[in-house]
Order: sequence, then C-alpha cells, then structure tokens
Amino acid sequence: MTEEEKSPVTLLVIGAGNRGRRYSSWTTDPTSPDCGRARVVGVAEPDPVRRSALASAHGIAAEHRFATWQDAAARPRLADAVLITTPDVEHVEPAVAFARLGYHILLEKPIAPTPEGCQRVVDAVREAGVLFAVAHVLRYTPYTSIVRDIVASGRLGEIVSVQHLEPVGFWHQAHSYVRGNWRRSDRAAPMLLAKSCHDLDWLEYVIGRPIRKVSSFGRLTHFTPANRPPGAADRCVECPVEGSCAYSAPRVYLGLYRSGERGWPLNVLVPEVTEPALTAALRDGPYGRCVYACDNDVVDHQVVAMEFDQGATGVFTMTGFNAGGPRRTQIFGTEGELSCNGVEVTVTDFLSGRREVFLATETDAHLGGDEGLMAAFVQAVAAGDASLIRSGPMESLRSHQAVFAAERARMTGTVITL
Repeated sequence: MTEEEKSPVTLLVIGAGNRGRRYSSWTTDPTSPDCGRARVVGVAEPDPVRRSALASAHGIAAEHRFATWQDAAARPRLADAVLITTPDVEHVEPAVAFARLGYHILLEKPIAPTPEGCQRVVDAVREAGVLFAVAHVLRYTPYTSIVRDIVASGRLGEIVSVQHLEPVGFWHQAHSYVRGNWRRSDRAAPMLLAKSCHDLDWLEYVIGRPIRKVSSFGRLTHFTPANRPPGAADRCVECPVEGSCAYSAPRVYLGLYRSGERGWPLNVLVPEVTEPALTAALRDGPYGRCVYACDNDVVDHQVVAMEFDQGATGVFTMTGFNAGGPRRTQIFGTEGELSCNGVEVTVTDFLSGRREVFLATETDAHLGGDEGLMAAFVQAVAAGDASLIRSGPMESLRSHQAVFAAERARMTGTVITL
C-alpha cells in the first residue's frame, strides 16, 4: 500500500482553545503537502461556542462532540490519537486516562505544573506503551535543524558557551502573564515553565548535552501597584492617563484589529472577533484591566545560568521588556562562532575568517514548528515509529526537570545539581 493509499490518522482534540485550533487546522490546510494525512473526528471542550466552531470546521459528528474530556474518555476509543491542549493545570488527568485507553498522545507543553505531575504522565504513557509527544515546537523547525546540524558537524569545534534570549515582548507579557491565563503560578505554572520550558529544552537539543547545574535570578519588577501612574483607573477604557501608557489595552487590541488581525491574541478575548465584541470585552473582561491593578504574581524577567554535561556553560535570559520578535542565540566553540535570530544562522570560522549565512524559510511565530510537530507526530502514529518524535517522554521530562531546578534555584538563591 502506498503512502497516499493509507487511511488518515484519526484525532480526538481535547481543548478547543488557541493551540487546539492551531494544531487541528493543520489537518485541513490546503497549502500543506500533508493535508489529508490526519482527520479530526472528535472534540471535547466545555465552551459551547469553541466546541461548535471546531466541530463545524472539521465536520465532526454530533455524537463525538463532548463537553468534557471525561465524557470522551467514557466512550469506546474513537481515534488513533488524542491532542491534549487543555490549560496547564488540566494536563495530568486526561493524559493518564487516555494513555490507559490506548490513545497515542500529543500533549501541549508543559507536561504538568509540578515535577510529580510530569513524572506521573511519563510513567503512564510508558506503562501503556503508547506514542507520546510534548509540543516543544521549536525542536521541529527548519531553523532548529540548521543550528543543530552545524553544532553536530563539529564546525564550531568543542562547544564552550552559549547565550540565548527569549524576547517575550512588552504587550505579550501584559497579555498572557499580567492580564491573561498565565498570570498566576498557582493557577497555571511559574513563568519559566509556562513560557520558557521551550528554551531550556531547545538548548539541550541543539547543544546535544543535558543540563547538569543551574542557578537563576528574577522577579516581578514592573507590573505591580507600586508602579501605577497617579490617577490611573482600574480599567483602560475609563482611565484618564490611558493615552500615555504603553500597555493600554485599547491601543493593543483595537490597534491589532484595525490593522487587520482576526486571530490570536484577539480570539482569546472573544470567540467571534468584531470591534463591538472587543470593545465590550475591554469594558467588562480581564483583558481590559490596568496592568498595575491585576492579581498577577509571575516574574517579568529572569535569567538562568547553566552548566551542561562535559562543562560547557550557558546563560538564558527571558524578559518582557522589549519589542518582541524571534529568539536570539550565540553559540561559541573553540573553532567557530554561530549567531542566529530565527531567520538567519551565521557561522564564522576562526581559522579562515570566512562567514557563511544560512537562511530559514519559515518566518511565522513558531518558525514552522507547529506544522513540523504535527507532521512528525502523525507520521509516527501512522508508522508506529517513536523515533520520528523529537520530543518524547524521557527527553521532555529531563528538560522539564531542568526548568523546575532553575525555579527552585531562583527561589532559594542556590546552585542546584540535577
């Protein structure tokens, strides 16, 4: 049977928010060479509008539209695999349940907000013998493949040190980590895990060595009541100083709408993106609050110093105080240097002085990683081949453990050996 003649891999989507919609849309993208290789046949989502929208987009039968993941798990297995894109604190129970039912699993990162939760999920999928991928999308980008191949080739000599920056972006920091769903560590996860577990995982992947020691510093500096401008109101739409605030919700969200944006982040505020709906959300919803009058507690900047196996050192910086854009990295070896910014990878050879530039073709927010992840996972399920998954259970557990250790180091002011 040829590849084209194989039946499509069937998928059940648990959580029809931004990530659930993004991954499932890959299955029907007419511009993708992989279109038709998978089919969404079920959805579980408590929000009826989101559930209906995803179900309608994929022609899901009425009996396979569920209000909760428990309802879906109570049925006989209806798909080859499940995409779990629920909120961070709701990852463990469905992952364990669907593993026991024999579903192959793609789980949105992080695995869980606690080390114990991560271990429980990994134990469950290994015991069940199902394929398991964590959505570390950066591992699946063409850009990452270029960097990793150069490092592995030995062109840089022995890797000595690395610097890596995650420029969150000032309005993204305010959107997700001050006003939004990831603003509190007790309701989601610490900032380093929620936003930057990608980064420590990516560093381990491209350097090709595990992280052995970490220390970390960071705190919530700016988005506090102490920095609230005099006379500021609790909501931007009624604030007399809103016009002079860089974090003005109307400027950010209505500005994006008027520039033509109709997807993320606007579809986080409202299910159907229109200017009246956005205006109402800014008046009444959480995304219209003053950034200095929210209940946020996660850090807005953090650094992690690390030592890799065999002695290479690294520094990772996450900060919300920048214009955003792709991550930026420098890798220093004994025979050459590599600089990359998500689009260009530049290698400088010390002996010859020659500079060579490699260009990545994908320039969207995740640099083609969403598509790469889905293609690899679906291919792995179709072939029954776990080697096609770059972010399996043990690799992901190890990089998560490095993140948890770094956060403990920040809280205790210590150096932690993994």
